[in-house]
Order: sequence, then C-alpha cells, then structure tokens
Amino acid sequence: MIMPEPTGFGRLLPSETSHYTDPVTGVEVKVLTSHPAGSSKPYQTHPTWTADGEWILFRSDRDDGAQAYLVHETRGDILQLTEGATDTGSLNLDPASNTLYFMRRADEGRQLIGLNLKTLIPDALAGSIGPRTEYERVISTLPPDLRDSGGFAIDADGSAAYWGVGFGPAPDRSAALATAGRRVIDQQNLDPTEEREAARLRFEIQGRGPGGIRRIDLITGELSTVIDVDFRMGHVQTNPWVPGEIIYCHETTGDAPQRIWTVRADGSDNRPLYVETPDEWVTHETVSGADEVMFNLMAHLPYLAQKPSGVCVVDLRTGAMRVLGQAPGQGFWHCNGSPDRRWAVADDFTGNVTLIDRRSGELTVLTTDHKMRPDHTHPIFSPDSKRVLIQSGRPTDGRALDLMLIDIPAALQGREPALPQPSPAG
Repeated sequence: MIMPEPTGFGRLLPSETSHYTDPVTGVEVKVLTSHPAGSSKPYQTHPTWTADGEWILFRSDRDDGAQAYLVHETRGDILQLTEGATDTGSLNLDPASNTLYFMRRADEGRQLIGLNLKTLIPDALAGSIGPRTEYERVISTLPPDLRDSGGFAIDADGSAAYWGVGFGPAPDRSAALATAGRRVIDQQNLDPTEEREAARLRFEIQGRGPGGIRRIDLITGELSTVIDVDFRMGHVQTNPWVPGEIIYCHETTGDAPQRIWTVRADGSDNRPLYVETPDEWVTHETVSGADEVMFNLMAHLPYLAQKPSGVCVVDLRTGAMRVLGQAPGQGFWHCNGSPDRRWAVADDFTGNVTLIDRRSGELTVLTTDHKMRPDHTHPIFSPDSKRVLIQSGRPTDGRALDLMLIDIPAALQGREPALPQPSPAG
C-alpha cells in the first residue's frame, strides 16, 4: 500500500536537487527544486536566505494551495512553513530575528503573521513539531478599506513593516489590462510596432492611483500612515543597511513618467530618485548598498537604444548616477547588487544571466537560455556575495519555474578585493 505524502505546516520533504553544466558557458548550475507545480523565489528586492545563510525561501502551489517553503541550500531538504489561506505574493524574512512575515486571509480579515523560524526549523528537523500557534504570532488584523498594492517590506531594524496600499474607489483601469498575465504584458511591452502614445496611454491607465504606504508596528500591531500619493503604489522595499529608509515606485506594468521614489518612515524627504526624461524607461530598482539603488535603463525598443542604457546605480545621498554595463541586443532587464558591492548581476530578454564586475566593468555570462517564462529569473546574490540565485523556466521549456543556484567562478572571485561595505542593520 502506498502511503499518501504528508501535507501541512512543518512537513519535511526530500531533496529535489540536481546539477547540470551550462552548454554555452561551462558553468555548473545547481537545480534546487523540480516539483511539477513550479517553485518561485521572492522578488530580488527582498531577503531570501535565513539568518544562518543555510535555507532559501520560496513559494509553491504543490498540494496545499500556494504556500511558503524553505529549501536547504546544501542538503536540499524542503520545509513547508505555512498552510491554509496564505498570501504568498509578498514573503518577508527578517534575518536579524529569523522571522518570516506574511499575510493570511482569516474570518476576521487579512492578518499580518510573524512566524518564528528560530524554533520551527530545529523542531521540524527533530520531528517534534508542535501546534502552529506555538510558532506564529498575529501582528495585526488589517483594515478592509485598504488593498494590497506593491507588497510589504521589513525595516532594517526589524521594528516595522511598510505596506504598499491602494484605497478609495477602484481605479478606472481597462478590464483587459487589469487582468492581463505576465506573458501578455511582456508581449505588449516588447512590441516594437506599438505607437509610443498608445503605450503611454496604456501605462497611464495601469498606473492610476491613489496609493500609499502604511507602517505596521511589529510589536503592537499599530497601523499608521507613512505617505499617500496620487498614483499606483508599487515595489515597496527597505534599505537593509539604513533603518527607516523606504524605496518605492510608480507601478504602471511598464514605463512610468517617474519610476523610482524614496521616503523616510515618518513621511519626510519624499522625493524622486533618479529624475528621468520622457525618452528613458527606468525599471526594476533594488537597494544595492547603504547609499545606493541599482536599476535598469532599458534598451529593448528602437527609440530606447538611441540613449545611454544598462544596469545603473544612483547615489541615495547625492543623486549621482553611473552606468555599470549593458548586454548586446535588447539589453538587460532585471538586476541586483552583491552585498559587498563587488558585483552586479542582470538577466536579459533571451534568459541569459550575466555577472558585471563593478571594479573593471567586465561582463561574464554565467548561464543561458532561462526562457523568461512563465516569469523572469529575478537574480539575487547570496548574503556572502559568492552565489547567484534565480528562478528558471529552462527545465520545463517555460511551463513552470525551478530554483537554481550558480557559484561565481573562483577565477573571478579571486581577482581583487571588494569595496568596503557596512553590515546590514541587526
């Protein structure tokens, strides 16, 4: 008799790890997941490793609805973290306290939950999982008049969550555009025949607000306003090195008239970051150092290729900007910086993942052909700056995603020391 696979909170699943050698670059790629349902990582703006650097956070809709999981980077065993009506769109690790924060739908309304990984992980490994309530804490029940818009992020000092919201009557957006999936949006944004004014109208419709950011005290659950804006809130993230510093964007599902913004937790110093021109398409910003944000200046359409483009960094204090590098053809799409500020990594429209040496400007393709469907690779560095994590449609020809890990080749790591960088807060 075949026993059914256990389901639910705290279950351990066997390793799904495999390896392959990239046929173009010769670099070995470690595949961490292979479930048919697919496995995707958090966005590259958010922490992905646990405090000990051993486990990687991901989400998957396996047999218990969409839930949060951890995969052990070296052993490959998988631990289910959540069950029930979990919102997996924004999963937030606080490495300092080793807590996972997420939203859950309950009879009382949507709730912000804190999950204690410090006790859950050893209990699960020992086979002594207690009731879910022993590990979880309900931080706050969220007001029904606020809608998610841009996810949430945890302050560098672990004191608060900053939640991107929409409110008031639903914005007047095209029903077809509002329900468009990732592939439809990509096809529209990559169409070189679309008139620029038609694209701008599409983005204006999708970018309508109002929106805002709310602060949730992680001890008391108290909710307060950071800022309200007249556009659609998007991609809320925090500076991992500087408490109280928030980065957010005007979300349009494409080009925005002014993409990147920053504000302090008390609502002060709200301002655009990298003031762009109408001929620039700015996207996929991520905090890459205590004083800088990395982003992409796109080049995938003919008129964009006539301007400087590529992976860029902008100084949060002075506004100074520089281009780090650009891929041939349509250019890069998503980017991330290593915590030691030695490297940048970016994917391109063909699904290649490229390492950029910030000291020399040298570009090295690490791995190729990751399909960029059903979603993009969203590369991020490990906390020690030695590995790159991606999600890839390569093994399934774009039908589902798997997590993959690529070591930065030793020959590149040993060339010269990294720039000095303070440790993240906590």
